[in-house]
Amino acid sequence: MALTLLIGVVFLPLVSGAVLALVPSHRVAAWVNVAASALTFVGACALFGHGPATSPLFLLDDFNVYLIVLTAFVGLTTAIFSATYIAHEVERRKLNPLALRFYHAMYQGFMFTMLLALAANNLGLMWVAVEGATLTTVLMVSLYRTPESIEAAWKYFILCGVGIALALFGTILLYLGAQPVVGGGADAMTWSVLHANMAGINPDILNLAFVFLLIGYGTKVGLAPLHAWLPDAHAEGPTPISAVLSGLLLNVALYAVLRFKMLLAANGAAIAPGPLMIAMGLGSLVLAGLMLYRRRDIKRFFAYSSIEHMGIITFAFGVGGPLANFAGLLHMAMHSLTKSAIFFAVGHITQAKGTQNLAEIRGLTASHPALGWALVAGVLAIAGLPPFGVFMSEFLVVTSTFASQPLLALPFVAGLLLAFGALVLRLQGMAFGEPVGENARVQASMVPMFVHLALVLVAGLWLPPPLVAWFQHVAGLLG
Repeated sequence: MALTLLIGVVFLPLVSGAVLALVPSHRVAAWVNVAASALTFVGACALFGHGPATSPLFLLDDFNVYLIVLTAFVGLTTAIFSATYIAHEVERRKLNPLALRFYHAMYQGFMFTMLLALAANNLGLMWVAVEGATLTTVLMVSLYRTPESIEAAWKYFILCGVGIALALFGTILLYLGAQPVVGGGADAMTWSVLHANMAGINPDILNLAFVFLLIGYGTKVGLAPLHAWLPDAHAEGPTPISAVLSGLLLNVALYAVLRFKMLLAANGAAIAPGPLMIAMGLGSLVLAGLMLYRRRDIKRFFAYSSIEHMGIITFAFGVGGPLANFAGLLHMAMHSLTKSAIFFAVGHITQAKGTQNLAEIRGLTASHPALGWALVAGVLAIAGLPPFGVFMSEFLVVTSTFASQPLLALPFVAGLLLAFGALVLRLQGMAFGEPVGENARVQASMVPMFVHLALVLVAGLWLPPPLVAWFQHVAGLLG
């Protein structure tokens, strides 16, 4: 029953995408997209309460249920935001109705590939799904068909294509290492079978495979120095796609890394993946913190903030242990909700001001009070200030690092402060002072933005005990 429901949740977006490709009216398609996303979210929520279940192709456990529900929720709120945002892009003649039909169909295709990657028990199927997510987002990044958007899409395709090829090589190495233990065929690619038999697999092959997998999937996560595609893709694609790229796709790629980390943890002779993840996470945090000071485009600015936070999450899982894993899981959720809310705000801002140039975005609290103060709340939340949920997760990462590896805590805190300074510096100019340039009325719905910010605020003040217990259980699964 549980696996049947899981398969239904995964394939509903694929069917919806096929239907949306045939809907002639872009206004009707926008709300069909919302309805399909709502059904997916309801189905994802129904997965709670079911125990672990496996088949040769699909896997259901508490770890992927958490991410499936998060993905479906952000997918729904982004679809609601997108319905009104994209319609205004047609009015401004940046898009035509045919491009919108393509956009809505690809949006559901993108949701399908992410959910398939999260639900896959077969490592090859997971790889195909992540590659499919790359292809669908490449098409959406280039939606405006400007020279800049096409260049960004090609850059994204080439860099992530190289990364995913390295991940494929790592997957093949793992398959070759597993064959002598579990035999050939699908079993040597099935995560649940591999996890139960990892003790007998040659650790040298595992070590080499994990290096390729970390670099390959790390490219999709946006970890430095493999991050070059991410700012361009965010800056040139439609803003709703920036929201799901930062809020969802980066999580899915990191999920793949963590699944392989769990395999290595089950083999006592294999390399400890923690130091590699700590190095890449800390490097991403510091690099992004420095780069934030020199960004002039608002979407590139928050793209580098996404690199910073994926570095924090990777660092947390690298430190490991119950508390750091708990913090990493919580930060994944808090970053997804907060960063997607910020990109919703950025979409409103760029439509109201007619520009993405930070120098031309001033005094939002005066010209657009609701939008300006929402941006203030979002930036303060992503900067890690209380009482928002990001503060709680970052505080747990810092305390767990001080407890286990005190010397690592110093550069980590320095990186957090570096990024904090850049965020507050840019926020002052955007939110306060005398408004400049255009001051058009905001057309798109602000409800998704406020819902996300409210959830992040509530999470910073109180987490329900059952949710805490559930996070603790999943943290234990991660080793």
